[in-house]
Amino acid sequence: MRAAAVGIVALFLLSVVPAPASAARQPRDPLTCAATLDCPLAEIDLMTMPQRLEFLIAMSEGPAAEIAPGYAPRWGNIAGIITFFAAHDMGEPGTWVSYVDAGILEGIERGIAIAAGRGTDTFGNPGSALWASYLVRLRDGELTGRAAHDRAWSEAEQAATDHGVTVAEQVHGLVASGVEQRFFSYSEFYRWVLRNRPALFDVVSPGARPGERFQLTFVDWFTDVTNPVPARRGAELALDLAEFDAVGGPFSGLALLHAYAEYLAPEYLAAARA
Repeated sequence: MRAAAVGIVALFLLSVVPAPASAARQPRDPLTCAATLDCPLAEIDLMTMPQRLEFLIAMSEGPAAEIAPGYAPRWGNIAGIITFFAAHDMGEPGTWVSYVDAGILEGIERGIAIAAGRGTDTFGNPGSALWASYLVRLRDGELTGRAAHDRAWSEAEQAATDHGVTVAEQVHGLVASGVEQRFFSYSEFYRWVLRNRPALFDVVSPGARPGERFQLTFVDWFTDVTNPVPARRGAELALDLAEFDAVGGPFSGLALLHAYAEYLAPEYLAAARA
């Protein structure tokens, strides 16, 4: 009888004692988040980098493409950076890099949700409203010029990035390492270039719209936000420079130029055969 009573008490305690924090903080799978568009920054932070890449691609090819058809890989450069993080084991959950990256993805997620008419909650992320505006303007044909497009894209990513930094530093008390801060400066410069592309440059060197061939100049190619290659190669170079790697830096620079040359080669070969 006593053993039975102990068993009943044990079962009762198991039913009322909350699950361990690790079990309670398991994120939903990336495809679910991409479908519901309501996974907050704290949940995205728990995703691995491969999961975040799956999440981003699913959002881009799914609900975002329904709002503004075409430009499916409109966040290709962010995909390139996430791939870079995964290759270098950067951005483990709970780290400064992770929170900043999660802020970027949350802004995109909620921007899509708002643009799709699924509510107006920004989740406190200033980038959400700007991403929603970007998608609506893209859909309505207001961003056909490269300068206007790149400025709108960059302003949205900058706001979401700044929010991620705030969460990392002011909410969680994290500080970027010297290498992380120098690497972050590279991304800040990239967004600055996007925001400050002169409209006159669209006349002198229009290039194609993002995602369309043919991005002739290096700047057009490097700032094509739908292409993951320049971002990935540029990140490799930025990391080497951030680490003051005198050996790796030149090789990463050559790899970046080689990627650009590979991009140009088919066009030049086609022109030569014509």
